[in-house]
Amino acid sequence: MTAEPTVKSATPSKKSARRASQKSIIVEGARAHNLQNVDLTIPKRKLVVFTGPSGSGKSSLAFDTIYAEGRRRYVESLSTYARQFLGQMDKPEYDMISGLSPTISIEQKTSSNNPRSTVGTVTELHDHLRVLYARLGQQHCHKCGTPVSAMSRDAIVEQVLSLPEGTRFMVLAPLVRNRKGEYRELFDDLRHDGFTRVRIDGEIRLLEEVEKVALHTRHHIEVVVDRLIAKPDKIQRITDSVELALSTAEGQCIVAIPPDKDAPDAPANEQLYSTQRACAACNIAYDELTHQSFSFNTPLGMCPDCSGSGITMQVETAALIIDPKKSLRGGVIEAIGPDPDTERGERFGYAEEVEKIWPQLKTTAKAHDIDLDLPWHKLSKTAQKTIFEGPKEAKKKGYKGFPGIVSFVNKARKKAKKKATRDFFDEFRQPAPCPGCEGSRLRPESRAVFFKGKPLSEVNALDIEQALAFFEGIELEGREAIIGTELLEEIRERFGFLLNVGLSYLSLGRGTATLSGGEAQRIRLASQLGSELSGVLYVLDEPSIGLHPRDHRRLLETLESLRDQGNSVLVVEHDRDTMEHADLLVDFGPGAGRDGGEIVAYGSLEEFKKSENSLTADYLAGRKEIAVPETRRPTDGPCVSIRGARHHNLKSIDVDFPIGTFICVTGVSGAGKSSLVNETLYPAVARKVFFKHRTVGEHDEIEGLHHFDKVIRIDQSPIGRTPRSNPATYTKAFDHIRDMFTNLPEARMYGFDKGRFSFNVKEGRCAECKGQGVQVVEMSFLSDVYVPCPACHGGRFDPTTLRIKYRGHSINDVLNMTIAEAAELFDKHPKISRILQTLLDVGLDYIQLGQPSPTLSGGEAQRVKLSRELAKIATGETLYILDEPSTGLHFHDISRLLKVVDKLVDAGNTVVIIEHNTDIIKSADYLIDIGPEGGIGGGQLIAQGTPEEVAKVEGSYTGKFLREELG
Repeated sequence: MTAEPTVKSATPSKKSARRASQKSIIVEGARAHNLQNVDLTIPKRKLVVFTGPSGSGKSSLAFDTIYAEGRRRYVESLSTYARQFLGQMDKPEYDMISGLSPTISIEQKTSSNNPRSTVGTVTELHDHLRVLYARLGQQHCHKCGTPVSAMSRDAIVEQVLSLPEGTRFMVLAPLVRNRKGEYRELFDDLRHDGFTRVRIDGEIRLLEEVEKVALHTRHHIEVVVDRLIAKPDKIQRITDSVELALSTAEGQCIVAIPPDKDAPDAPANEQLYSTQRACAACNIAYDELTHQSFSFNTPLGMCPDCSGSGITMQVETAALIIDPKKSLRGGVIEAIGPDPDTERGERFGYAEEVEKIWPQLKTTAKAHDIDLDLPWHKLSKTAQKTIFEGPKEAKKKGYKGFPGIVSFVNKARKKAKKKATRDFFDEFRQPAPCPGCEGSRLRPESRAVFFKGKPLSEVNALDIEQALAFFEGIELEGREAIIGTELLEEIRERFGFLLNVGLSYLSLGRGTATLSGGEAQRIRLASQLGSELSGVLYVLDEPSIGLHPRDHRRLLETLESLRDQGNSVLVVEHDRDTMEHADLLVDFGPGAGRDGGEIVAYGSLEEFKKSENSLTADYLAGRKEIAVPETRRPTDGPCVSIRGARHHNLKSIDVDFPIGTFICVTGVSGAGKSSLVNETLYPAVARKVFFKHRTVGEHDEIEGLHHFDKVIRIDQSPIGRTPRSNPATYTKAFDHIRDMFTNLPEARMYGFDKGRFSFNVKEGRCAECKGQGVQVVEMSFLSDVYVPCPACHGGRFDPTTLRIKYRGHSINDVLNMTIAEAAELFDKHPKISRILQTLLDVGLDYIQLGQPSPTLSGGEAQRVKLSRELAKIATGETLYILDEPSTGLHFHDISRLLKVVDKLVDAGNTVVIIEHNTDIIKSADYLIDIGPEGGIGGGQLIAQGTPEEVAKVEGSYTGKFLREELG
C-alpha cells in the first residue's frame, strides 16, 4: 500500500468536487502538530478507525484538525453576540477541507468534577424521572408515612383558630415559589385587587414601592392578606382572611408568626396549609409537587443538611488509629498525640486544645476503668467507643467533660487559625454519606413520594440493569397511561442505551467525578444514541478504555448503530476488535513525534493487512505478536494475603498477592478491582510503610505487609496543571540539566547560579513573558491569540542566559528537544542520561523534554510517572500499582511496557496491574479475576492463579478470552 491513499485529478471540475464532498470528507495539506501535509479522503456514513503508535498524529488529524474545523465553522455561523459566550477555536493548519458534516466530539475528558453532577443528570434520565414522579408520584407524609390527602377549608380555619389567644400572626397567599421573572403584571394585579403589602424573599414590602424584581434571580413571592391577633372576637375576620388567601393562591395559605420581640434573631414560625395535600395526623401541609421538588440543585428539592451534595465531611475513626499496638498514652491517636506530661512535641497551632483534652481524657479513663498504657487493640469495644464518642453524659447540653476524640477533632479544626492546622485535622475527616438523607441528596418530603412502590431515591440507587427491569415491569392504565406512557417509554430507551455501552453496573446517583475517562465517554455515547441525529460526524477517542473484552461486542453494536442511523463515525483506537469491525482503517506513522505524521496504510481490513510499511498491519496480520512468556515466575512463595475484603461490592473475599511477581487483577467493569487494589491493598501498604492517615477498605485482616518497604501507585492523572510543568521538571532531569549549565565555564565567568536557568525565577527568565515564551492577546469576542514573545521570540529566557550553550545548544534549545535527541546530547552525563533512558524505555522518545503537562494524554502522563519511579534506585522490596497502563498504547508500545515491568519484577519488586488488555493479562505471572458481573452482581473471587489455570475456569469471562489467546 502507498502512503498516499487519494489520487487527485490535476484540474477537477467544481461539479465533481461537489459530488465528492457529498460522499466523503476530503482533507488536503493537514499540518497540525507533527502532521506532514497529510491528504486523506474519509467516506461518509462509515465506521472509520484511525490507529498507529502513540504520538504518530492520529489525534492531531481527528481532533485538532477535523473536529476543530467543524466546531470553528459552526461557531462562525453564529452572531457576534453568541460567539462571545461560546468562544472560538483557532483555525487548524491545512490547505483544504471539504464535505465536513456537523461534528460532535466524544472524548475521555468529558466528566464533570462538579459534586452535583451524576450519571442521572448527564444522561437527562434524572430530568425525566423528576417529571414522572411530579405527575404520577403518590405523596406520603415524611413523618408518619401515611398517604397525603387534601385538607378542607374548615379544617384549616380550625387549625388557625387553635392558636393561643393574643398571638400575632399574618395570613399570606403564596403566589411564586422559587421561580425567575420580573413579575410586573403580578404586582399590578395585586395593587388593583386592593392588597397593600407583599413578602418578597422573606422581606415585607409595600406594594406601592415595588415595580419589579430581578429577572434572573429565583424568587418567593407571597401577598400579605391580613395581619391579625388571635382573639375570640376575631373569628369571622380570621375565617374571611384564610378563605381569601386560599382563593388567591389556588388552595394554599401560609400562617406566619413573627419572631418574639425579646428574641428578634429567632426564626419566624410558619405553617403552610393546603386544600390539596396535607397529613391530618401530623398537621403538615405539602406544596404541590413539581419537577423542582425532586431536584437536588434547588431549595425545593435538596436535602437541607448537605445542600444536595449527598455527602458531608465526617471524622473517620479508622483514620485516627495508625498503629493499634500503641497505647493511648503512647500516642495511638495522632490527633492528640502522646500524653504531654510524659512526652512533648510540636502540635502545630492546637497545643492549647491538647493541654485541655488530656486532663479530661484521664478523668474519663479513670471513671470507666480504661488503662491508658494498654495497647489499643487490647482495649474493649466499649472502651474504644467511649474514647471516640465520649461517655454517655457527653451528649447532654452544657456538658463540660471529655467530649470524645471525634467531637474534639471537629471543634479543633473549626477553631484553627492556621491552614497547616486545618490541613492536619482534615486528614482524619473523610467524605461520607449525609446522615440526613443517607446520600440520596433529596429533602425528606421528596423522599416520601412513591411511584409504584419506590421513592426516587431508591431508583437512583439501583444499577442500570435493575432500574431497567423495574420500569419494564410497569404497566399504566387509565389517567396514568395518558400522562406517563410516552415518558415511560423514553426512560426505558435511555436505560437501554446505557446498557448497550457496557454500563449496566453504574447507578443513576453515581457522581461523575468518580467515573473513569472511558465510562464518561460511553455515557456521552449513550446520550447521542438517544438524540437520534443523522448526518453527523462523531469523533471518538478510544471508547474501549476500561471495557472488558466481554463487553466489546455491545460497544461495537452501538458504534454500528450510530453509523446505520446515517452518521459518520471516526474512532481513534488501538483495540484489535474495533479495528477488525471497521469499514476503513487508516494507520499513522511510521514512528512517533517528528518520525510520525504520515499515513502509512489505508483500506479495508483485508487490504490493510497486506501493507508492508505498517507496524499495526504487522500485528493484525500476525507477522508480529506479543508472545506468551515461555516460563512464568513461581507464585508459591510468600504472599500478601487479604482476608474478608468487603469494601463497596466485595463479598468478603480472601485474596493472595504473591511477592516478587507480575500480577494482573482482571474482571468486567465495576466488578470490584479498584475496591480491592486501590482502596484496600494500596492504603494498607501505605499505612504500614509511610504511616499516612489513610482509611483502608473494610476487611478482616491483611498478612504479609512486612515484605514491602515502599509502595508506588501510578495512575493517569495529570503530572501538572500549568504549562510550566513538563516531563523535564517532573522527572527531576531539569535539575541536573541546570546544574550542568551552571558549571559551564562561561556561566561560572558570569557568576550564574542554578536559579538563572529556571523559567520560574526572575533573574534568568524573559521579563516580558515571565518565562512562558508566548504572550496572550485578548481578541474580545474572538478566541485569545498566543503570539511569540516579542522580546525573547519564544526563547523563555533573557539573551544573556541564552548565550550560555552546551555543545551549541542553549537551555531553551534543550527544552525543545525530543527525549531521543536529549538522550543523545547528554549521553556523557550519567545522572541526566539515566533519567532520559527511563523515558525512552517507556516509549516516550517522541515527546519534547519541555512539553507542557496539559498537552500530555492520560497514558503519556502515566508513563512519565512510571519513568520517574524507574529512575530512582530500586529497593527490590517495592510494590508498584498501575491502573490500566495500556490506555493509549499501540501493540508495539505495550510490548515495550511489558519489558519495563519485567525489569522491575526481575529486580525483586512486585507489580500489580489492573487491566483488561489480553496481551498484558496473558503475560502476567498470576491473575486475580473478580466478578462475575459489575456492581451488585460482582465482588466475588472467580479465579486466582496463573493465566493457564484461570483459562480453565468455566465461570470466568477473562478465562474464556484467555483460552483463545493461549491456544
